Amino acid sequence: MSNWSIDFALMVPAPVYWAGVALAAVLVVLLLVRRTRGALFRALALAALLLALANPTLRQEERESLANIAIVVTDESLSQTLAGRPEQTAAVKRELEARLGAINNLQVRWVSSSKPSGEQAAGTNLFADLNSALANTPPDRLSGVIMVTDGQVHDVPKSAQVLGFDAPVHALLTGSPDEFDRRIEILKAPRYGIVGTTHEIELRVVEAGRKGRAGERVSLKIRREGRPDENRSASIGRTVSIPMAFPHAGQNIVEVELEAAEGELTAANNRVVVAAEGVRENLRVLLVSGEPHAGERVWRNLLKSDAAVDLVHFTILRPPQKQDGTPINQLSLIAFPTRELFSEKIKEFDLIIFDRYQHRDILQSVYYENIARYVEQGGALLVASGDDYAGKMSLAYTNLGSVLPAMPTGALIERPFKAKLSPDGHKHPVTRGLPGSEGAEPTWGRWFRQVEISPRRGRNLMTGAEERPLLLLDRKGKGRVALMLSDHAWLWARGFEGGGPHADLLRRLSHWLMKEPDLEEERLLASARGLKLTIERRSMEDSVAEVEISAPGGESSKTTLEKAAAGVWRSTVDVKVPGLYKLQSQSTLGQLTAVAHAGVEDAREMSEVTATDAKMKPLVESTGGGVFWTRGGGLLSAVSSGVDVPRISMLSNARVLAGSGWLGLKDREAFVTRGVKLIPMFTGFLALAALLALMAMAWWREGR
Repeated sequence: MSNWSIDFALMVPAPVYWAGVALAAVLVVLLLVRRTRGALFRALALAALLLALANPTLRQEERESLANIAIVVTDESLSQTLAGRPEQTAAVKRELEARLGAINNLQVRWVSSSKPSGEQAAGTNLFADLNSALANTPPDRLSGVIMVTDGQVHDVPKSAQVLGFDAPVHALLTGSPDEFDRRIEILKAPRYGIVGTTHEIELRVVEAGRKGRAGERVSLKIRREGRPDENRSASIGRTVSIPMAFPHAGQNIVEVELEAAEGELTAANNRVVVAAEGVRENLRVLLVSGEPHAGERVWRNLLKSDAAVDLVHFTILRPPQKQDGTPINQLSLIAFPTRELFSEKIKEFDLIIFDRYQHRDILQSVYYENIARYVEQGGALLVASGDDYAGKMSLAYTNLGSVLPAMPTGALIERPFKAKLSPDGHKHPVTRGLPGSEGAEPTWGRWFRQVEISPRRGRNLMTGAEERPLLLLDRKGKGRVALMLSDHAWLWARGFEGGGPHADLLRRLSHWLMKEPDLEEERLLASARGLKLTIERRSMEDSVAEVEISAPGGESSKTTLEKAAAGVWRSTVDVKVPGLYKLQSQSTLGQLTAVAHAGVEDAREMSEVTATDAKMKPLVESTGGGVFWTRGGGLLSAVSSGVDVPRISMLSNARVLAGSGWLGLKDREAFVTRGVKLIPMFTGFLALAALLALMAMAWWREGR
């Protein structure tokens, strides 16, 4: 396409040229006023001179027209899946394809936005996806933006200047303006709680799309782990308090479900789930070291560095039978408070550790009986032994022996060996996956001393010299007992021969004894992502029982888990109904239970689902665009699709780009210049000849 234009390139500076134009105009006026002969020819001669100085050039440009670009953003968020909106959106898209496709020189770019994937930010973020599309769109070619949405957009800019382009934004709304919906709004909920305490959840029922409904009574169903469902009445718009108990450490879940109302847009957002962490109070540990030794500092440093542990540590420096003649008044040692620790306050401790301790008449028999009773009633005992356990003064020969899982043979093995995981050790959470245990031969350093024992019960997790038991764990009554048969773990801490995972091993061991849920060897776990429910079962057995799944509606089903690793079984099932799922399975320790919430993950997206024009209208109108409801049935309804889609027009210089039943896109008239040809119009001999001819005509006229 050729385009013609005239350019001027002044031969003198512009101020001089325009001064000459003004002077010539004055002279011409004077000649005309005085009726001078030849005034017209003189004026033409001056005009020819000025035209020559202006140096006019005829420009011929070869231009290639560039297509206008329209961007159509389609909202595919969760709220767009409700109440026939997918079909409505598809129909609007088909109409737009037909109408935009009929416009010449228009390129259409389609953008799908806010489709749930679990990776993008919560909510409907149409403008974030629009900005991504604008990254490779020239602003001078953008003719407009059309958004197909229900109006619930969470990233609408506050002003049109933020958009970064000068083009109209139009909104085609799905849904209808007369929708209504009910939902539960959480006002206050705990994020964590101390195990055994109760906190309050504050919520209210909110209704959108209806007016004057406050005070109407509705029914709430409350579901908790390990308890039957509870029904409760509430009023719309009024705050309701619901107690949330924390029966155990880890995640505790409460689900509240609102009864569905007739004509309600959706019941998918009629339930809320409050998940909060149960946190145990600081665990109290009593560490009694029978004598100063290299490993004593390892235990102390490990327990002191644990923020969840309050440590009470005593080291026996002077046994009662020691007689060296030192006067009593010169001793600065603190007497061991045996009565306070092992009689009056023994129940205040979560774990008692005897580190290289042997019976030397420091504790009376009644105190050992108290410790044994403490274990059977739910306490925890760890005996970290060395040669003390093999001798005649061993704790195994006291009243504490009734709760210990093994008796010493009296032999002490003193030669190098590497600790290894037993078959049960590869399954148990205390030792499973210890760093360095992956290969056939552990990569950690050697130990040099081990007590030989005769096991009576419990599980052996580690073996030492001659494949003999090195670490025994046992449950006694309601309590737990651990027996470590070497006092050389400190070699790992010192880095001897590369060291070893002493911190992981000892920390896991102590926390298993204190009943940390994540370290339970028999456990049922459940988690959900959308409507996919993942079930995990941990067990020390060779096989596990089926898992019974109770759906929110009361239906039950069973599933079989597949072995995923040593001591771990796992399976993923698809569920149909969103809500709180309760799971249970049998184990050697009794019935195991777990809960998980499946369903909508984007709570922000589903908090407001009724279609609205309030959020988009201010921005759309500030860009010159319009907001249009597309629900079919109006005069503009397309015969083929049954939706109201406005007529689309291309406008060049209009400021108003929307009206009743129509929307406009800017015709940017953009082009790219492929070639330029310049033709001088009044220079050289042509200008000189014209000037001389006009001057001669002026002289001729004056001479008559």
